Amino acid sequence: MTLEMAPPPSVRPTPWNWARKNLFSTWYNVILSVVFLLVIFQAISSFLVWATTQAKWAVVSDNLRLYFAGRFPADSVWRLWLILAIITFLGGLTWGNLQMQSRPWSRPVLIGFAIAVALVLISPIGLNARLILCGQIALVAVGYWVGRQLDIKFSRWLPLLWVISIPVVFWLLKGGLGLENLQTSVWSGLVLTLLTAVLSISLSFPLGVLLALGRQSPLPVVRLLSTLYIEIVRGVPLISILFLGMVMLPFFLPPELSQVDRVPRAIIALTLFSAAYIAEDVRGGLQSVPRGQGEAARSLGLSAPLVVLLIVLPQAIRAVIPALVGTFLGLFKDTSLLSIFGFLDLFGISKTILANPAYIGRSNEAYPFIGLIYWVFCYAMSSVGQRLEASMNVGQR
Repeated sequence: MTLEMAPPPSVRPTPWNWARKNLFSTWYNVILSVVFLLVIFQAISSFLVWATTQAKWAVVSDNLRLYFAGRFPADSVWRLWLILAIITFLGGLTWGNLQMQSRPWSRPVLIGFAIAVALVLISPIGLNARLILCGQIALVAVGYWVGRQLDIKFSRWLPLLWVISIPVVFWLLKGGLGLENLQTSVWSGLVLTLLTAVLSISLSFPLGVLLALGRQSPLPVVRLLSTLYIEIVRGVPLISILFLGMVMLPFFLPPELSQVDRVPRAIIALTLFSAAYIAEDVRGGLQSVPRGQGEAARSLGLSAPLVVLLIVLPQAIRAVIPALVGTFLGLFKDTSLLSIFGFLDLFGISKTILANPAYIGRSNEAYPFIGLIYWVFCYAMSSVGQRLEASMNVGQR
């Protein structure tokens, strides 16, 4: 007769036990914890008093449309709502398909949706906008539910859906084929920030992968050119690259190309800059792949390009997902530098609003608001990266 070993009893520590163990274990930990708790309490209470009694939030509530849509024509704002609907549904679909939970509607997910709806309902915007935003949250929930019903293997098709949505978004923004054509000068506010960030990330990633492969190429010329590009671009600040793209690039182009719109030039500058950093991230992943992986693939008869595309590169990218997400977050925040060159992105439109005599001196309210917007998008990107890590078992063999 064999006796099976029972698992150890699970003890869930109470908050007080956790605090005694981590915050008040020794006399100096007690002093440090009390001091820091007092500082945190004082900071939070001071902020709440300022936000509820002293701050003048009219600079935000009166200009919400400018923050989000900028100078986009009022009769065409429905295009932005449709674009948001496409993105929210695909975002919910991706979130649901990558969710690694046993239950589709866990308590944190339901609480998150409830908080989002409550924030929309109490927000200082019009009734129509609140109803539309609630509809967007419902689209996220529908996409999440649909993604949970699909097999995890469907995740390989998610990038294709996002790629297909890009021309649809451009058609809605630019016009044509039955829609009124709009100049890129009306792209402003959060729309311009997201557009430049998404396109720069989408274009810089494949370019960075090619540069990383080129830096490890056995061909001396390709390796030298890739190394020179990466080291030169990484050695200059982004503001210099933007200055070259915005001011000096037209002097080096033929006359028929010197009138290229400023928005594509800004996207090209951001792409070229970010690609150098992505290349170094991917190169680190390539070096982490054991050489035996490629040798085993070649022994099976795979050609060199197939070995790289099917064996080495997927493992390398899987290993550097955290570094890539960090680079993408930095690129998203670096789009705020476009305001220096007169772009009315989220930061630039804020400076324009604060130049209004009615809102002079209200920067203490405007900048925390746009900071919150940046944080929301960065947190969403970070969460997606963590889901990808969990779904690919990054850090585990």
